[in-house]
Amino acid sequence: MTRDLSSELDTLKQQVAELQAAVQHWNTERRSLAAYAAPPESLNSAAEAEQSGAGPGSVFYSGHARLNGQSYRWEPQERPMEQLLEVNNEKSAKVLAALSNRQRLDILKSVIQEPLTGIELVERLGMGTTGQLYHHLKALTGADLLVQESGGRYAFPSHRLLPFLLLLASVSTLEDTSDYMDTMRTRNNAGIYLGPAQNFDVHHLLWAVIENPVMEHAAGYCSEIGIFLHDDGSVTVTDNGRGIPVASLPNSNIPAVQSILTDIHRFNGDGAFKVPGAEQGISIAVVNALSGRLTVDIRRGGRMYRQEYRHGVPQSGLMTVGIAKDTGTSVTFKPDQEFLGTGFEQARLNEHSHELMKAYPGLSIFINN
Repeated sequence: MTRDLSSELDTLKQQVAELQAAVQHWNTERRSLAAYAAPPESLNSAAEAEQSGAGPGSVFYSGHARLNGQSYRWEPQERPMEQLLEVNNEKSAKVLAALSNRQRLDILKSVIQEPLTGIELVERLGMGTTGQLYHHLKALTGADLLVQESGGRYAFPSHRLLPFLLLLASVSTLEDTSDYMDTMRTRNNAGIYLGPAQNFDVHHLLWAVIENPVMEHAAGYCSEIGIFLHDDGSVTVTDNGRGIPVASLPNSNIPAVQSILTDIHRFNGDGAFKVPGAEQGISIAVVNALSGRLTVDIRRGGRMYRQEYRHGVPQSGLMTVGIAKDTGTSVTFKPDQEFLGTGFEQARLNEHSHELMKAYPGLSIFINN
């Protein structure tokens, strides 16, 4: 019997290659599982690591996507912390500035899904004129974030795809910071919401908070409102409505209540309480921004939830703090003395409550000083 040594050698090479691939795949999975199973590092072990000269760590990332009929897969990659922290700040700022325009992001996110012509981009994004579009196209192609194919369509360069998707993932995690920037602008321009008077009226914030359960009553879900004044200058408004929604927003980890309390522009339209002479209405998010502290307690779905804020910024996540047999919302806030130094007046509260109960005969309002 004659042996085909060449064929056997080829078979052996193939088996060795398969074995190496299997070992590499097993090692990758083992590192991933170890990362998930690793217990939290104690203070002692952290101190020991620091004394032993251990590095600050690394960031690992990988991914896969199917876009425009093509499949992409990126093997696990590592970036040491030293490398990330030593990235050129000036160049990083230029990259972020180039992508900070909303229309440029619209263009990039559109061509990632499919190559498009300039006319198709204008129609899809509603830009109005091609001149406005080509201004952005020139900047993006110059930065190697767009390529023009032979047929005239614009496409996203494949070698830039993973970094751009990672950037979008990072932005989605930092998305709530945009609300906090709006919060700071609100604090710096309180007169837009509180009117042109030099001495802002603290009661306007309270009226805005009461407006929410009043709207619940108008929708048929609330019959009682309680107002409790506290010695430290804070006030609690409680109701027996449905309770502010607590579920996370679509494609986000942010609960709905946090968005309601931090998105300045969400409810400052016609439904918000508006001070005579003010440019914009006061939503609950504006009240939160102009308060030194605010706590919201929600009774909904058989549970009680709580979240605390300082100057409009969450100090905790949404916590489950108990079991509830009823539904409703309680908001306790203390107006920031930087803007509103005077306290609440019982007579003003009584007058406003009587006006509301007269306008809504089925609504009961209780005030406790």
